[in-house]
Amino acid sequence: MSEQRAFAGGRLLTVAEVSSAMRVSNMTVYRLIKSGELSAVRVGKNYRIREADLERFLVERSVHAEDP
Repeated sequence: MSEQRAFAGGRLLTVAEVSSAMRVSNMTVYRLIKSGELSAVRVGKNYRIREADLERFLVERSVHAEDP
C-alpha cells in the first residue's frame, strides 16, 4: 500500500513536457532516463517522469556562481 501512496501525490510528466521545461530535446531526456540519471516510470511504451524526480534532478545539478 505504501507504493500506491508514492504515486498519489505527484504529477506524472511526459517526455515532451520534461524536455520543454528543461529546454532540451526529447532525445536528451530519453538519454538521461536510459543512463539512470533521471528516474522514470514506464507506462505501456511510454515513459512518465514524476514531477518530484524532475525537481530533484534539477536541484542536484544546479550550480551557484561565486562572486569574483
